[in-house]
Amino acid sequence: MVLTSIRACKVAAVMTLALATAALTPGSIPASSEAAPSSSTSLPTLAPMLENVTPAVVNISVLTRTPIHDNPLYADPNFRRFFSLPEQRPQTKMSAGSGVIVDASEGYVVTNHHVIEGGSEISVTLKDGREVAAELIGSDKDTDIALLKIAPDNLSAIAVGDSDKLKVGDYVVAIGNPFGLGQTVTSGIVSALGRGGLNIESYEDFIQTDASINPGNSGGALVTLDGKLIGINTAILSPAGANVGIGFAVPSNIAVSVIQQLIDHGKVRRGRLGIAIQDLTPDIAEALQLTGLRGALIANVEAGSSAEQAGLQPGDVVPL
Repeated sequence: MVLTSIRACKVAAVMTLALATAALTPGSIPASSEAAPSSSTSLPTLAPMLENVTPAVVNISVLTRTPIHDNPLYADPNFRRFFSLPEQRPQTKMSAGSGVIVDASEGYVVTNHHVIEGGSEISVTLKDGREVAAELIGSDKDTDIALLKIAPDNLSAIAVGDSDKLKVGDYVVAIGNPFGLGQTVTSGIVSALGRGGLNIESYEDFIQTDASINPGNSGGALVTLDGKLIGINTAILSPAGANVGIGFAVPSNIAVSVIQQLIDHGKVRRGRLGIAIQDLTPDIAEALQLTGLRGALIANVEAGSSAEQAGLQPGDVVPL
């Protein structure tokens, strides 16, 4: 009796499965009772902004040739011929980074100085797959900004925003070429402003962001949600060499100033005031009986400098 009951159950189960399979023929699945969301109620997306912005972000390939440092005797052709040594050839290395087209009519592309430093050949790959040769207009190591020029043939540029209007907590998007993968988009917020003291560049006033920035992102774009360029991704703080949520970008206002000088002069011209300054810490302020005052303390004045001629002296305080 028990065996019969089990067989009956098996037969019933097989019949149920057969009926269910027959019912689920192509086109027989009923449509959801929920209507598909209309365009006015669709989920939030950055896609429309990125469609306009990403064509202006490019991949940069740099070929670097470095001489082989060897025994000076090896450079003597007679010595090499006597010992039947092969001809020396320079070592070549290919590196990759990112860049941003900031002027489509002139073909200007901004990137980092460290991306193109020492490069003998520079090429730019556009989003549509075109690869074009690039000319170095100028480079500024102190701010890590370099300017390239490519043929202005059907290019798309990005609008430049005002980085002085950024606030901590603003959403930003980083676009670049991490690890040579190709164009990649990440998002985050502005974590801090005016970051310095990192000993990365001579002039540091970085935008800090937690948008993922990795090797290869250097020279890429940091943009706001309305598609404005507000920074050039430059560096990361990472013990392992990969993103840990602390990245830095050169503010767009600094980059624009450097770019204009590179266009006009091929290099950046800076005035020299002739002073060394340090932060006015609470302890120093208390020692100088300057309680409640914030600013910079002049630690040294160079002899014959403009600062000395203006009457500045060590110990003077420039208040904020």
